[in-house]
Amino acid sequence: MKIEALRQHVMDIFYAGLRAADPVKAIKCHVSLENNIIHVGEASYDLDLYQHIFVVGAGKAGALMSKGIEDILQDRIDKGLVIVKYDHLCQTRKIKLHQAGHPIPDEAAVVGTRSIIQMLETATERDLVICLISGGGSALMSTPAPRITLQQKQKVTKLLLNCGATIHEINTIRKHISAIKGGQLARFAYPAELVTLVISDVTGDRLDVIASGPTVPDDSTFGDCMEILNKYELNDKIPVPVLEQIQKGIRGEVSETPKKGDPVFRKTHNVIIASNKIAVHAAAKKAESLNYNTEILSVAVEGEARKMAKSHASILKEIQNLERLPKTPACVISGGETTVRICGNGQGGRNQEFVLAAACEIDGMENVVVLSAGTDGTDGPTDAAGAIADGFTIGRAKKNGLEAKAYLDNNNSYYFFEPLNDLIKTGPTNTNVMDLQIMLIS
Repeated sequence: MKIEALRQHVMDIFYAGLRAADPVKAIKCHVSLENNIIHVGEASYDLDLYQHIFVVGAGKAGALMSKGIEDILQDRIDKGLVIVKYDHLCQTRKIKLHQAGHPIPDEAAVVGTRSIIQMLETATERDLVICLISGGGSALMSTPAPRITLQQKQKVTKLLLNCGATIHEINTIRKHISAIKGGQLARFAYPAELVTLVISDVTGDRLDVIASGPTVPDDSTFGDCMEILNKYELNDKIPVPVLEQIQKGIRGEVSETPKKGDPVFRKTHNVIIASNKIAVHAAAKKAESLNYNTEILSVAVEGEARKMAKSHASILKEIQNLERLPKTPACVISGGETTVRICGNGQGGRNQEFVLAAACEIDGMENVVVLSAGTDGTDGPTDAAGAIADGFTIGRAKKNGLEAKAYLDNNNSYYFFEPLNDLIKTGPTNTNVMDLQIMLIS
């Protein structure tokens, strides 16, 4: 098979996975309305028992999630506000879409979050609150804890992103320097009935980690925060008020986030409606339809992007050398979210770095293609979702004067792939179920 055909197939497989994570489709698969009774998963709610229905939320998929719930409830919604990333929009009728910054929270995020809090504080036990949560919600739904400023929180977020901390670790600290994360939104909504629809962007689909778990009990502690700071040697780098907040929390001078058994969770119901697993299986189904012997490697890929790329590339070599299955033509798919340790000043993201590192490993191999891309359409602080490479990529790059190792060492994968036209640019997808890695070998 020609390399051009392989490259087209890998793109077709990626887009099949992306389509499966459509938020409107996910909402309508899990929510229905019949005789004024709304069914959410296995739970049902008689809308005649409620005076008002409020819709709140945050995340990159917030716009299409809002559209999906509006299509079902229509004018039964009294008021709504969902915070979305800039330009991640669609047409809504009753729910206001408030744009804010991601991955670093900005003042617009604080304004939008305070508006949500004000709305929730008016809710009573006769009201129903529907919360729409998706990846990116940690930054978009953001209001700092007392005595911490937005600027200090921004600095902490940047330090955590740049040191290679996992999303679980980042969110643990976010919860403990926030006034709404880690179950604290549930405090504001109580005593109203609270139903949360969640699109997962974390490995393991842990509700307490997705968007920092604003509506679920928080198992993490201030002590965990200190362990993370020690692990990445950030104690002397984070702002003093943030360190003091964590230290006071350890001493019991600052209230912990709400835990299991807290009364605020008696009337809460959380349902995951889409995840990376759904996208991975849809991609695998597409690959099989294209006659590839397909293996799902994992839906929980974590770790440093370069290391994960090397291990993935080794699988391609083993398949080519007949040392493991599946037989060729083969497709190996994984999903998850890697991290990047920033050591240069270039431009890129975890998916582009993954593909650049993989390209170095598969250099010279025939009939192989590697793709890694984010389902949200954004990889790091760039306009690309990811990149694609084959066994000839390094050779083509050298002819263009591009030395792969130098670009990799400078975290400059974007400007390595841009002149090769190997960046994947989807634009905002209005969903977010982490990343897909797809490898083909014929």
